[in-house]
Amino acid sequence: MIDGIRERLKYQKGTLTAPHHAPREQAAVMVPVVAAPEPEVILTLRPPAMNAHGGEVAWPGGRRDPEDDSLLGTALRETHEELGIEAHQIEIVGELRPFISKFGLLVTPFVGVVEEPVDLQPNPEEVEVVFSVPLNYLAEDPRSGTDIVERHGERHLVPVYHFDGHKIWGLTSMILREFMNEAVGARIE
Repeated sequence: MIDGIRERLKYQKGTLTAPHHAPREQAAVMVPVVAAPEPEVILTLRPPAMNAHGGEVAWPGGRRDPEDDSLLGTALRETHEELGIEAHQIEIVGELRPFISKFGLLVTPFVGVVEEPVDLQPNPEEVEVVFSVPLNYLAEDPRSGTDIVERHGERHLVPVYHFDGHKIWGLTSMILREFMNEAVGARIE
């Protein structure tokens, strides 16, 4: 499955669907894929006390800092800060199209493969829980519902998943669906 992800994303570069979003403040997230016999994605649960996204399931990532040399640099820096995964431990295999967050940020997701064993060192200020979801499970589209989300003049149908006591929804779920469709070859609407 990992080779299939590499192949599907090899020539793909995320493209902005609406050019009027280009001037927005930028952010980046990492979609970390563990290259296990049963590949899985790593997600985090933010501490409830966090100002932004408190108590929500999220990808490692955040706003682009002025010292970041690129959005990929942002994603790698944030993944290290939040999960302790070093940049050299991540094989970047692709970029997905950008999404607009509820705060109006233009968020670019990068897909990175991490070999086992993964030595996670979560930062307790930014991560309450780390968990992984098998790609085979997600490919079956086990959603519990679909939300309709209006964001900045655009309407989105967003799948809602429940896994191991965690609710995966919102921007995280939108990126997850895009990843499953583009990288894994699933057909999740």
